[in-house]
Formats: sequence, C-alpha cells, structure tokens
Amino acid sequence: MDERVCKFVDEEISIGDYITTGGELPAMVIIDAVVRVLPNVVGNPNSIYNESFMSKFLDFPQYTRPRTFNGWRVPKVLLSGNHRKIFYWRLKESIRATYKYRPERLKNINLTEEEREILSEVIKEEEKN
Repeated sequence: MDERVCKFVDEEISIGDYITTGGELPAMVIIDAVVRVLPNVVGNPNSIYNESFMSKFLDFPQYTRPRTFNGWRVPKVLLSGNHRKIFYWRLKESIRATYKYRPERLKNINLTEEEREILSEVIKEEEKN
C-alpha cells in the first residue's frame, strides 16, 4: 500500500505473515471470514462456534470415510462410541495442535486443572518425538 495513504487508515487488518501479488486475495479472505457468520451462509450455523478461533485451542484432527486410507487408519477411540473417551481425545489433540503450531496462545489463556495435566502429558510426548 502506498505509504501516503496510511494517514487516512484508522485500522489495519493482517491475514497472516506472507505476501500476495495484490490486494484482491486478502480482500476476499476478509470478505469470506465476515460473511460466513451471517445467517444462512454456512449450512450448519452451530458449526462456526466450534472452530479454532472460537475456542481456547486449535482444532483437533478431523477424519472422514473410509476408515483406512493409504494404510492410515482413523484412531480407534473415534470409532469406539465412547463419548467420554472421544471428548478427552479431541481435547488432548486440540491442546497438542496448539502446543505444536501456536504455543503463544497457551500463555494467554486460563487452563483448567485437567487441561494443565493434559498439556504436561503432551509436552512429554512431544519431547520424545
């Protein structure tokens, strides 16, 4: 952006730490991010409340069909039907993703005792790998 125009700008928005070839793509990203919260834009309106930036942690890994793809399997716990174990697995994997990819987020949130224990577990596991 031409620096001479900056004196007219009252707010800057970043879409990330990268450069695009023009302003069209960042504009489309912002439009998409804003429009998707309008009624009837997203198929299931409740889904926007379960996304990475709407909760403390990044999202847990998602799996679809088939159960096995190129030798990689859906984790057994997700097929178990045990909702408590599935909830725990998802929480742990969300904490793991946040620890690996956005650790600075963990400094700015209040963790429950359970979340602190899970984070300690994740740190130990990640240090082994």
